[in-house]
Amino acid sequence: GIKRFKPNMNLNSELKALEELSSNAKQIQEDMLEEILRSSANTEYLRRFLHGSSDKELFKKNVPVVTYEDVKPYMERVANGEPSDVISGEPITQFFISSGTSGGKQKIYLLNNKYFQKRIFIENLRNSILSKTPSGLTVAPVITSFLMSDYFKNWSSKRYTSPDQVLLCCDNKQSTYCHFLCSLVQREEVVSIFVPFACSLIDAIKFLEIHWKELCNNIRSGRVSEWITDLGCRDSVSKVLGVRNAELADKIERECGQTSWEGIITRLWPNIKFIQSVVTGQMSQCIPILEFYSSKLPLVSLNYSASETLFGVNVNPLCKPQDVSYTCVPNTSYFEFFPVDEGNNAQVVDLVDVKAPSVVEPGSVCFNIISQLILSNTNNFQLLLFLGLYRYRMGDILQVTGFYNKTPQFRFVRRKDTVISVHIEKTTEEDIVNAVNRVTTVLESAGLMLMGFTCISDMSTFPGHYVFYWELKPKNFDGIVKLDNNVMVKCCCVMEESFNILYRRHRRKYGTIGPLEIRVTQQGTFYSLMEYFISQGAFAHQYKTPLCINSPQGLAILEDRVISQFFSEKSPPR
Repeated sequence: GIKRFKPNMNLNSELKALEELSSNAKQIQEDMLEEILRSSANTEYLRRFLHGSSDKELFKKNVPVVTYEDVKPYMERVANGEPSDVISGEPITQFFISSGTSGGKQKIYLLNNKYFQKRIFIENLRNSILSKTPSGLTVAPVITSFLMSDYFKNWSSKRYTSPDQVLLCCDNKQSTYCHFLCSLVQREEVVSIFVPFACSLIDAIKFLEIHWKELCNNIRSGRVSEWITDLGCRDSVSKVLGVRNAELADKIERECGQTSWEGIITRLWPNIKFIQSVVTGQMSQCIPILEFYSSKLPLVSLNYSASETLFGVNVNPLCKPQDVSYTCVPNTSYFEFFPVDEGNNAQVVDLVDVKAPSVVEPGSVCFNIISQLILSNTNNFQLLLFLGLYRYRMGDILQVTGFYNKTPQFRFVRRKDTVISVHIEKTTEEDIVNAVNRVTTVLESAGLMLMGFTCISDMSTFPGHYVFYWELKPKNFDGIVKLDNNVMVKCCCVMEESFNILYRRHRRKYGTIGPLEIRVTQQGTFYSLMEYFISQGAFAHQYKTPLCINSPQGLAILEDRVISQFFSEKSPPR
């Protein structure tokens, strides 16, 4: 979404709420668990372990830590028409579905309307921080569910350049085109860009490179292109477009027609102040590209959330992306953690008992029932419940970096599971992201940008080896990618040197891992990959390129577009 400026008259109340929440984290968490058990102890799921008791210690002793596969049968039973109390103590009014791009499979979760109230609170809190500096129930992605709710419609008025009809359009191409048309017509009013993931903005820029001439023609003629057939989009955008504006069309043409698109975001939207998006974890590899296109505008990563819960907010939004830590908002879930450093002997600890510095896994993040914060006149917190997950293992690895008042702050490190392996080594998301970030310097020296990547374990060779698929783009907008063999081989070597000691030892000493390979693909390949996954049910605004490609059809799209291959020529140092 592209945001206009709209003063927030309730800054003090939201910031005061954050201070109260973070100062009283222990009591809020205790009250939350008590209310969870009072409401849900007699659900079919919890009755097996608690026998109707709402005792907190019995809960921690008897209720197991679980994964999605453990609770999936209960979710499906409710989806198929059985009562909500199979797993939830509160009525379920809707289902939402995850993107499936993190773990490879889409997951269904439960919610009711109070979720949207919580979402509004978090959205207002984020804005305040920035200002300070078969059942018949519907199923949709969580962001779409929010956009379709009355809560969003009442809250969003005039916050975005695009009408609600564009935000709700199911056709990704038509929606993206209309977003750009509305934002270009209102270019002087735009103060920020919001996208869930940084890679989504890069995809949008690729789209603009293809369609800017047509957008200019629409502005010059005062008419929306005929292929925009969604009536909601067409009618609402026609009103925004208004009359012919040849002068504006000429301005946009001059900017987009230059040989380099460096700084194109600030050139098209001259009053923009920052970009709001997730730029941590896997998304960190997008930072150099966004800095190139935005003249190094601040990249603001305001909150950490997942399909399962809204976890925390960044109270220092203008910090460098690599320094981002999230302050846990203790009224969103009852949280528990596994200290990773203690291995198999780790004991579950509560939110307020984690230690800094340490690495923890919110594997026991007890997304029991997400709570809703309402501020009454007496400033008491009333807990309203929805969603039914109990001691649910989330799978993220976090580093405790400190405390904000009495609430811990965390840095996202990586997903828990191994991403890629060909022998006994285990290469994680963090390993891959670090390797890609290191190789970015090599590419920049050659005038190239890495627009997208994914990888596979290739066991068709002996020994097996890692294969990375890259889409590269020159910084100068001539569309020609000139690949220097020495540069590309160096990229292979730098990546290998970045991996852990087990990889390097088996690659160099034992020869049980083959040379790393980079396969360069045609420009537009990763956009085609995204379109394929969307056609299979993924949602455009939740999509992020899989770090490791597991889909045979997705792999075929990549293979069909390979134009060059490169291998590391030497073994990495031990």
